[in-house]
Amino acid sequence: MGDTIWFAAPDLAAMTASGGAVMPGLLGIEFCDYGDDWLAARMPVGPDVHQPFGRLHGGASVVLGETVASVGAAWTLDPASHAAVGMEINANHVRPVKDGFVTCIARRETAGRTSQVWTWRVTDEEDRPVCIGRITIAVIDNARK
Repeated sequence: MGDTIWFAAPDLAAMTASGGAVMPGLLGIEFCDYGDDWLAARMPVGPDVHQPFGRLHGGASVVLGETVASVGAAWTLDPASHAAVGMEINANHVRPVKDGFVTCIARRETAGRTSQVWTWRVTDEEDRPVCIGRITIAVIDNARK
């Protein structure tokens, strides 16, 4: 695969399907693109992800960011031997969104034997920042699960 971070070529349909009937699927998160060191997904914005004032709930932005980064981290590992789970998140909400779609691009910043750090940027349909975040991912040996 050249100079990419991926253990195997990302399968966007499989990533989307893995959300199924759990939170990513319930929020309509759909993986849509990737590059050598990044992964992207989008999420519809409407009443299902609004806070009481009719704007995108900050927690939904964090779910989107963590989902993209965690799935990305998992696809950098051999699934036969390791899993990836979030362990710390920081997010700044910088712009409201009322409807349409938001897109998240997550990028791996560092990778070690037991952890990875990813950053993400959620943008609106005009590519303006909505949420900027960082997550530390624990890399777990499957023998310890």
